[in-house]
Amino acid sequence: MKQKIRKAVFPVAGLGTRFLPATKASPKEMLPVVDKPLIQYGVEEAVEAGIDTIIFVTGRSKNAIMDHFDKAYELENELVLRGKTETLKMIREMMPPHVSFVFIRQPEALGLGHAVLCAKHVVGDEPFAVILADDLIGNGDNGCMLQMVSQYDKNQCSILGVERVNPSETDKYGIVKTKEISPSIGQVELIVEKPVPERAPSNLGVVGRYILTPAIFDKIEQTERGAGGEIQLTDAIAALMTDEQVLAYEFEGKRYDCGSKLGYLQATVEHGLMHDELKDDFLSYLKTLVLT
Repeated sequence: MKQKIRKAVFPVAGLGTRFLPATKASPKEMLPVVDKPLIQYGVEEAVEAGIDTIIFVTGRSKNAIMDHFDKAYELENELVLRGKTETLKMIREMMPPHVSFVFIRQPEALGLGHAVLCAKHVVGDEPFAVILADDLIGNGDNGCMLQMVSQYDKNQCSILGVERVNPSETDKYGIVKTKEISPSIGQVELIVEKPVPERAPSNLGVVGRYILTPAIFDKIEQTERGAGGEIQLTDAIAALMTDEQVLAYEFEGKRYDCGSKLGYLQATVEHGLMHDELKDDFLSYLKTLVLT
């Protein structure tokens, strides 16, 4: 029987050191891109893909994420009293009634593989998605995870979201070598974590979107610490490939690397130019900067 993707794991326990001091007391996932925190874009993408259980793997000082996705009775009551019905509707739609939010504490920062393993008891024996909020991927009403879920429905195997990266920057990504099945789908033959450019098998970089079968949990448990002294999800996926087919999918859409300051600024500017309320005035403002 074909299985559906119902659950998504969001590893959000990182310290966000590249954005200090802004992230000293506030999670980097709560940094706003125009008027929504970064994490909300990822959750909306998951819900759009039909996912109904959102699993956050958190760390210390991440309570703001929990608060953001909790019901705010006082705020809603104030909006009712002020007659702000549209704002109230927007706030309530952040937490669709059919979607459950689960929070798990990662006791020690041991890498992405370990963070995913922390969700094992909630995921159970189901295929599931992993979404890294640092990668904001836009594509209108056909989000990256919706595309990947569609591919999973057809292939019923693990799928990695990939894109072509600058060959000089392969040491920032897990890099895959694939055997092409179609223009956007390839069978993964090799996966290497952050290879230097001269040793990279290709320039196909794995970005923050995965669909994984539950067999990955056994592989993570057997994975020793790798690059950076962490349990790398890439190493577990390499082990999974010995037992199961793993595919790479070149998604449609633009990715913003919001884990970097430049990528975050690019996302903010471009989303400002797409914002219904702000785009015209913001564009006029940007033009004055260019002309001065």
